[in-house]
Amino acid sequence: MKVFKFAAAAVAVAGAFVSGGAAAQALVKVDGSSTVFPVTEAVAEEFQKAKKGGVRVTVGVSGTGGGFKKFCRGETDISNASRPISKKEIDDCKAAGIEFVELPIAFDALTVVLNPKNDWADKGITVAQLKAMWEPAAQGKITKWNQVNPAWPDRDLTLYGAGADSGTFDYFTEAVTGKSKSSRGDFTASEDDNVLVQGVSRDVNALGFFGFAYYEENKDKLKAAKIIAEDGKPAVGPSMESVLDGSYTPLSRPIFIYVNAKSLEKPEVKEFVEFYNKEGAALAAEVKYVPLPKKAYDYNIEQVAKLARGTKFGGENKVGITIEELMSLEAK
Repeated sequence: MKVFKFAAAAVAVAGAFVSGGAAAQALVKVDGSSTVFPVTEAVAEEFQKAKKGGVRVTVGVSGTGGGFKKFCRGETDISNASRPISKKEIDDCKAAGIEFVELPIAFDALTVVLNPKNDWADKGITVAQLKAMWEPAAQGKITKWNQVNPAWPDRDLTLYGAGADSGTFDYFTEAVTGKSKSSRGDFTASEDDNVLVQGVSRDVNALGFFGFAYYEENKDKLKAAKIIAEDGKPAVGPSMESVLDGSYTPLSRPIFIYVNAKSLEKPEVKEFVEFYNKEGAALAAEVKYVPLPKKAYDYNIEQVAKLARGTKFGGENKVGITIEELMSLEAK
């Protein structure tokens, strides 16, 4: 398992140059979600090896929202996304003449993390308690753990979370507070999940959230909170098993790549996307995401061949959707 390190501006996953220099290389440009980055990085590295330096794949990390801004301006071939494309982003792409193919490529267990020395929230945290911490009304008011649960200690509550351009931020806020981007603003925000890891690992009073892969990579210095979806329901921790059986709710979610339909006219882009769906299951599991069933990847390849444009989500998140429900959706 490799450590995920990247600059917020961009990460180049560069293949070896063929003899004759860079001019001989074809280029595939990807940007977007830091959550999806580990999967796409792994696929890009294997693809470049398979192409023996004939194709270079660059993978930027500007967050889901930042990635879609570039994608809808025609600056990238593929956009990594940890949530479905929004209505505004659909409109922006349409205005620029950008058509796209939407491809779910794995499931993630969005993970709420605690400092390992936190010994008061071991029984689980309810979604209602997370809302009490994160809703806009909590800003400047909910500053202690015991304000959320009287059984918890009179300690400062320090929050770390994804930045506003992050699809993880969008999904978490919709799942927890009921509205995308509806959140208190007085928390440490970063598009770089490693910054959040460091913050929570160094502060006993901290709570944060990010994708499961980053928790798995750093679980020696973090603790994953168990989530209680509703009062009376069992507390469930994030894992491949709890995502597959649908019990880790509402924080399990599909992650995506969006492909510019015009870019698929370029052989290197089409080959990369096909390679992604042939090898993506194994590589997603390797970097600690939950692979989709083989039929889902086969379906993706058919969608690419047909240039099946559009989205299955209508510009909205579907919080708590299961793998089976995802498979039953039709593009619109």
